[in-house]
Amino acid sequence: MKIGDVSFWYGDIGMPYRRAPLSGDATADVAIIGAGYSGLWAAYYLKRANPGLDVLVLEKEFAGFGASGRNGGWLTGGFAWNHARYLRTASEHAVRAMVEAMNGTVDEVIRVAEAEGIDADILRTDELMVATRPAQVGRLRAEVAHRRHWGEETRVFEMGAADLADRIHIPGALGAMVVTNVARVQPAKLVRGLAAVVERMGVRLVEGTAVTAYEKGLVTTDRGLVRAPVILRCTEGFTAGLPGLKRDWLPLNSAQIATEPLSDEVWAQIGWQGHEIVGDFANAYCYCQRTREGRITVGARGVPYRFGSNLDTNGAPDDETIRRLTAILHQHFPAAAKAKIDHAWCGVLGVPRDWCATVGLDPATGLGWAGGYVGVGVSTSNLAGRTLADLVLGRETDLVHLPWVNRRVRPWEPEPLRWLGVTGMYALLNAADRQEARPGAGPSRLGAIGNWLTGRG
Repeated sequence: MKIGDVSFWYGDIGMPYRRAPLSGDATADVAIIGAGYSGLWAAYYLKRANPGLDVLVLEKEFAGFGASGRNGGWLTGGFAWNHARYLRTASEHAVRAMVEAMNGTVDEVIRVAEAEGIDADILRTDELMVATRPAQVGRLRAEVAHRRHWGEETRVFEMGAADLADRIHIPGALGAMVVTNVARVQPAKLVRGLAAVVERMGVRLVEGTAVTAYEKGLVTTDRGLVRAPVILRCTEGFTAGLPGLKRDWLPLNSAQIATEPLSDEVWAQIGWQGHEIVGDFANAYCYCQRTREGRITVGARGVPYRFGSNLDTNGAPDDETIRRLTAILHQHFPAAAKAKIDHAWCGVLGVPRDWCATVGLDPATGLGWAGGYVGVGVSTSNLAGRTLADLVLGRETDLVHLPWVNRRVRPWEPEPLRWLGVTGMYALLNAADRQEARPGAGPSRLGAIGNWLTGRG
């Protein structure tokens, strides 16, 4: 088993070549910190709108080193945040407009990939969120009703156990929430392809260049100074590593495993011929995909947070996290119980204190930001990139009036309160799942508390 090495997705396609670092002081019209999806999408839409714009992207490691090259490959266009929290500063009409804009990101990402020749194993399919306990059925039905209320009537519905069994065989499955118009992707292929596209458009992309500070008009790096009237921070889960931002967005850990390619006989027992992206309604939920070459990837939180907002080392998870992920694989896909685990890896996603994503630009300073996606960054980053481009260019579009624009929240608590809070919250969710697994058990109150804390309740 490979442990770390950034992610399985790079094991699949090979590690990228390293672009040259910044070679001394430089200037640009727009400087972007971070060469993940958000930064690259922002660069793409800026250059599409104004080919003459001088855009410089600064990356500490290589393009796609972070969550963009490690995620579960779910392109969903889903609204994963608490609608009511956006309603505190916006109208219901505005929140519905944001839901609609998010739904449209799937088609937009696929359109760009096809137009620009990005091969990322993109396959249109459905999302299946499965309930395997009676308590999970209640959450399933509540989520379906909630999402349909907020404008997703045509893409979200409930499926019974018999119809679900025609698609995939998961022991004890009682039904599923189906979300249409989603896609499975190979995330590292997508970010690598996007980086190549923006370079062809004339964007300067430098790697191996660590940003040590930034302020109005100036980015300080270990390779030189960059002066730019507009500076966009697109560092998501790595934001806590920048000076003064330790408590802005918490780097929440998520981990995955990938099996060896499974035989036709095993797939015949599992089903899953539609390559749907699959999750469950456990309180400490999982996310899975069937890959291009017939592997199963399983992702979940594992050990959710490292004290002091510390990060993993090159994507290496701990043994306990690997054990938990393997247990989920065997629970949901027992036919794959004898399959070898080829790769295990982890990464971080950015979480604001209220668990709601944000994008913005301060016109007085020229400093912008995007992130806090809470695990749905493959699609959300595209909307963020388009919105940042409109804000930078001063366009009066529908996107710049969505309720997540220029939305700020209070910082996270200092340590050890931050560690105690997040660790305790996930302990509640895991305890709730153990309670709900007992025969005849109903919904756990512990789960209700944990889900409320994460914004899901």
